Amino acid sequence: MSTEGRKVRYAQVGIGGRARMYYKAISTDYKDTTELVGFCDNSQTRMNYANGVIEKEFGGKAIPTYDATEFEKMIDETKPDIIIVTSVDRTHDDYIIRAMEKGCDVLTEKPLTIDNRKAQRIIDAQKRTGRKIRVCFNYRYAPHHTKLRELIANDVIGEVYSIHFEWLLNTVHGADYYRRWHRNKANSGGLLVHKATHHFDLVNFWIDSQPETVFAFGDTNFYGRHNAERRGVKDFYYRCHGSEAAKNDHFAIDLEGNPQLKGMYLDAEADSGYIRDRSVFGDDISIEDTMAVLVRYKNNVMMSYSLNTYMPWEGFNVMVNGSKGRLEYKAVERAYINAGGEGSGEGAVTGSEIWVHPILGKPYKVDVEVGVGGHGGGDNVMLRDLFDPNAPEDPFHRAADHVDGIKSILTGVAANKSIASGMPVQVDDLVRF
Repeated sequence: MSTEGRKVRYAQVGIGGRARMYYKAISTDYKDTTELVGFCDNSQTRMNYANGVIEKEFGGKAIPTYDATEFEKMIDETKPDIIIVTSVDRTHDDYIIRAMEKGCDVLTEKPLTIDNRKAQRIIDAQKRTGRKIRVCFNYRYAPHHTKLRELIANDVIGEVYSIHFEWLLNTVHGADYYRRWHRNKANSGGLLVHKATHHFDLVNFWIDSQPETVFAFGDTNFYGRHNAERRGVKDFYYRCHGSEAAKNDHFAIDLEGNPQLKGMYLDAEADSGYIRDRSVFGDDISIEDTMAVLVRYKNNVMMSYSLNTYMPWEGFNVMVNGSKGRLEYKAVERAYINAGGEGSGEGAVTGSEIWVHPILGKPYKVDVEVGVGGHGGGDNVMLRDLFDPNAPEDPFHRAADHVDGIKSILTGVAANKSIASGMPVQVDDLVRF
């Protein structure tokens, strides 16, 4: 559908913590060229809260709201060009497919979906409808991540042979996945899909390749009641709100004391049924907290990857080894609780550095632009690329489509299958493009 000469119309499904970044951008920085025409969610309270933010903080007008059962009705009545999907991960495929079948293009939060069966449904529907899908990989747009792609593309370390990628989540941000819906693998695909899709996408992006063979191990060693009992913990609770035991627990959060969390979650419990502040030491956690993955890519690059979610600091170490030397890349990120503060603080980098170690020369530090805002400065750059019709041409080709999104999740999907079977998994067996 043509949008020439008028504002691009967006509707959004899933109005929780990840939604704000998008409706804020449309309501403020890009209001002259875009407009939000509909909200869809299973909680009217949560949509009312978002509308209050738009009116009181952004100076905009309230958006028409629709129940989760009225998704097609929203499209029929508001006639959006593009649907923004920021719902629970397990529902992404359903909303993406239904949007395309109604003639809309899609912007979706990562991960695109959580398993290969759902991925195949998206592939087939996209072929059938011809609609466009953008996967919002904000980490691609962070200056320090883009710099690594530039260095590798410019042959600074020659042909890449191997990568070691270590991601650390601390007991603020990391713990938060075990309070929320993410703790159930049926909702999130586990952190090798939900979180690591960022990291696996970055590797695909850096080396311009895709996974071929995956082998993995994973365990839940720290979170969960059985682990806490083994360490001698005796005071347990179901949720933080209203619990005496939670008051002195480092791992508890206070929904009542945080206006954003209260408005989106505590006040919305009656109509959503969702409890945002579960104990991280509950007995129904089905995702891992300690993960190790080996990957061979189609260009023969090998990667060892680890993800641990109970670390003393937040960030990552990446080492890239090539025929001319080695890149060493480290960043420390600010810990945060999703939707618990200003979005610019989510994943903000507090320190990063890239070193080049030539095989036959002296090591040197690479100058890297300091990104401002969330996810290492990637959020603002990505939002401009998404919503500004006059955004500059991107020489790094950071925009990701559904094929990029599927390639990014397949490493994690294959890793989940490998953990379950104890065997390596051939990624080409998972989907048909």
